[in-house]
Amino acid sequence: MNTSLTFARFTVAYWCVLVVALLPILCAGLAKWGMFSKSRREGGYDNANPRAWLSRQTDWRARANAAQANSFEALPFFIGAVIIAHQLGAHQTRLDILAFIYLVLRLLYIMMYVADLPSIRSVVWTLALAVNIGILFVGYR
Repeated sequence: MNTSLTFARFTVAYWCVLVVALLPILCAGLAKWGMFSKSRREGGYDNANPRAWLSRQTDWRARANAAQANSFEALPFFIGAVIIAHQLGAHQTRLDILAFIYLVLRLLYIMMYVADLPSIRSVVWTLALAVNIGILFVGYR
């Protein structure tokens, strides 16, 4: 019998997958924040050509867009690691804790990216990668 905390048959780790999968959308929204009310002529968000509009952004908007790209890049490994750990019969509490730590680190990574703190951002990115590798191997016996 699985004694882990579940909701809708999702483990905490699976809920973390859902939240991490939504992080790129959060970053995109952040990059576009406050620009919907401006006209295109005034530099407002251009929904007809969003990628070109984002490519012209600078400062924190450009960094939020870069964080979006990195969030998409990191997502497949995290999803795969969680699924593999479940398939290998990982201790559920350990897996849930590691997945939650990964989620928190990715949130910190986005904050450090947008805040233009590249050294701290790189440390957080490295920690998140190490935790993700830990997730991959938590079920190894």
